[in-house]
Amino acid sequence: MHQDPQRPRPDDQPYQSYPQDQSYPQDQSYRYDPSYRQDQPYVPPHIPEPPRRSRRVLWTSAAVAFALVLCGGGFAAWKLDWFSGNGSSVSFGKTPPPADAGTAQGNPGQTPASPPAPTGDPDVQPATGPSSEFKQTTKLDDGTIIAKTRLKGAKSGFEGDVWVWTPKEYADPKYAKSGFPVLIALPGGNGFPNNYWADRSLGLQKAISEGVQAGTSLPFIVIMPVLNPDAKYYYDGSDIPGQPKMGTWIAEDVPDFTRANFRTYKSRDGWAFMGSSSGAFVGMKQVLQHPDRFKAVIASGGEIVPDSPFWKGHQAEMDANNPEKLAQKLIDTGGPEVYINFQIGTKESGKERMTQFQQKYAKGPVKMTIRDIQNGEHNGWHYVRGMKEGSLEWVSKVLKGPKPETS
Repeated sequence: MHQDPQRPRPDDQPYQSYPQDQSYPQDQSYRYDPSYRQDQPYVPPHIPEPPRRSRRVLWTSAAVAFALVLCGGGFAAWKLDWFSGNGSSVSFGKTPPPADAGTAQGNPGQTPASPPAPTGDPDVQPATGPSSEFKQTTKLDDGTIIAKTRLKGAKSGFEGDVWVWTPKEYADPKYAKSGFPVLIALPGGNGFPNNYWADRSLGLQKAISEGVQAGTSLPFIVIMPVLNPDAKYYYDGSDIPGQPKMGTWIAEDVPDFTRANFRTYKSRDGWAFMGSSSGAFVGMKQVLQHPDRFKAVIASGGEIVPDSPFWKGHQAEMDANNPEKLAQKLIDTGGPEVYINFQIGTKESGKERMTQFQQKYAKGPVKMTIRDIQNGEHNGWHYVRGMKEGSLEWVSKVLKGPKPETS
């Protein structure tokens, strides 16, 4: 397939032209950016898997090996603590489900959620259940856990992995009756079978925790679903006729899963997206398409228009998933208000598209800003830096935060 040079590639190699031994797809929904510099190295937004390893990973591995030689087993023991408990059950404050737990709503290993806690805020949505079975994938330095579960979407019919993280405040008894804002984090690249925001090396969760301590970020629940049903094509987070219903997966099944397992808010004031590249497109599209459900998005290195190869022959459906047309529809109907914060590195292309989109559609209910990341490139590390430098504070001012009980 054609690889859009503005979207993260699954490895760390410079962009290559389409292989000569394969026919180039003639689908005009693909977009090729001739301004892309083939001599410019590419930094991926995630740690690539073997056997193709980036120079960054190789140098990191060499540094770790050197440190092990110098520091002996102490460093090894400290690093292994990151992975201690991986694969074990995670309850996020609830009692883990028994080993013989039955099946609920199509998800093996689910049991009813704990009884909802009473609350004085009518917007708080206690976990509705059934609760999913989570397995730890990594542990952060502050003791918080990233865990994974398998979700079979009741509405889309698609089944895929979802990673979750809750901040320390979620388990704090002071917040036991409060809802928490949700940030649905979408990856770029293939978006399958992993979501690279669940990799602790990018520092997304750490950035949120540090922001909470500094008073610049809300303590978000971070939900990280797979974005595509395979690693071959992009589906634009949409219900393309004849294809898996990835729009319904993102817009309905993932939020329903979140409400089943966590204390959230009923209103859109507690729901936002963040994403990079193709994930930025999907997040922005969902906010514009469902402004009654989602309020804001941080769109990094983003795409503006749909370009899946599967749109061919389905112009009307593609238009219904085009952010340009969705933004104009919101402007014409007068709302509700939505908030879009673009992030773009000064060393990557694409700002012109963002600027043109802002000039044309940032009016009425569509609120839009563009944040430049100095010396930033098209990768997750730099986008997290942009979030720390201001985008987390921006989205935290737009959404509703948890309220502790007063004594």
